[in-house]
Amino acid sequence: MEIPILKIDNCLVVSIQGSLSDTAALDLQESLARDISQQEPVGVLVDLTAVEIVDSFVAKVLGDISSMSKLMGVDVVVTGIQPGVAITLIELGITLGGILNLQKGIDLLRASCK
Repeated sequence: MEIPILKIDNCLVVSIQGSLSDTAALDLQESLARDISQQEPVGVLVDLTAVEIVDSFVAKVLGDISSMSKLMGVDVVVTGIQPGVAITLIELGITLGGILNLQKGIDLLRASCK
């Protein structure tokens, strides 16, 4: 399952629609790194609203995506954290950066992307 990365204004938007396999998570990480390098966005919004649960590997990759994006100079906003995902992230000590609801995340990135 390839996860589309959309460019809106000067931001990249990733909306994950369902469960995420280990391979899909790694593919997303690689694609996002490439797109950040090539498109030079100022922000990345990762929407996890449709993701109800993640395993420890996918949680680690999500944390790595957040850290990687920050290292590349891009603000990261994560939206739509579901209870099962939050529990896994907390249990593993993984932080994702700015966590907001979807509308606040869009508003924040829209303001910084202009």
